[in-house]
Amino acid sequence: MSTAELGISLAEMIRHSYVDIISCTGANLEEDLFNLVAHDHYVRMPNYRDLTPEDEQALVERGLNRVTDTCIPEEEAFRRLEKPLLEEWQRADQSGERFFPHEFLYRLIRSGVLEEHYQIDPKDSWLAAAAERDLPIVVPGWEDSTSGNIFTAHCLKGDVKNVHTVRTGIEYMMVLADWYTANSGGTGIGFFQIGGGIAGDFPICVVPMLEQDVERPTPLWSYFCQISDSTTSYGSYSGAAPNEKITWGKLGPDTPKFLIESDATIVAPLMFQYVLETAVRRA
Repeated sequence: MSTAELGISLAEMIRHSYVDIISCTGANLEEDLFNLVAHDHYVRMPNYRDLTPEDEQALVERGLNRVTDTCIPEEEAFRRLEKPLLEEWQRADQSGERFFPHEFLYRLIRSGVLEEHYQIDPKDSWLAAAAERDLPIVVPGWEDSTSGNIFTAHCLKGDVKNVHTVRTGIEYMMVLADWYTANSGGTGIGFFQIGGGIAGDFPICVVPMLEQDVERPTPLWSYFCQISDSTTSYGSYSGAAPNEKITWGKLGPDTPKFLIESDATIVAPLMFQYVLETAVRRA
């Protein structure tokens, strides 16, 4: 979603306080920043469905990593971010500090070290907007991302001594539990999911975890809406119908539930724009 430039609309939602917390994959976290510093070097592949294995090999030999119809440039994106990010990791490592993955990226943005490389207006970066608000973010499975792999490599090489310099997914869940407990009173908290996978399953589980495992009375999510083009099927989280979440203690029988079966790269910006325009009309 970040490579599809969701930041153009999501950043406005963040700035207007329509988003209170974000759960995203490590890829979506870093790819918004890649787009910020390497946008002009991206290569579009509108015929991506027709690419042969040989075509794909030719892309990797050019240093291009494909995300559906868009190729991210290795040198201008990954390696441009690696040096300043390693400096942040080492600074924290040497001082005995520990931060979450998104906090390290917030520190990079706030330091201004990347500004000379900006290739889009930072107002179109959702991560820059989130950094301005110090928005809470949880990033389950960050280790699976490019920057997670790079961090692992520098730990293996001894450049970072303490592997726990980057805080863990369990700690993310603990922070999320405290945040949900503090904010779920009153009208409650709605869950708006774009796509599927770990970035959706991880945060929605905070409710049954608190209720069933911590044994702390906890309000259910106040609504659930998902945009997904995954084939609806039981046993697949991305394709699970919302009602399945009732059996896991995430939603209730009367919880408003919506499933939009479409391409999220098209639908999410349209929904965000509707929210923003509706707010303007009401004002």
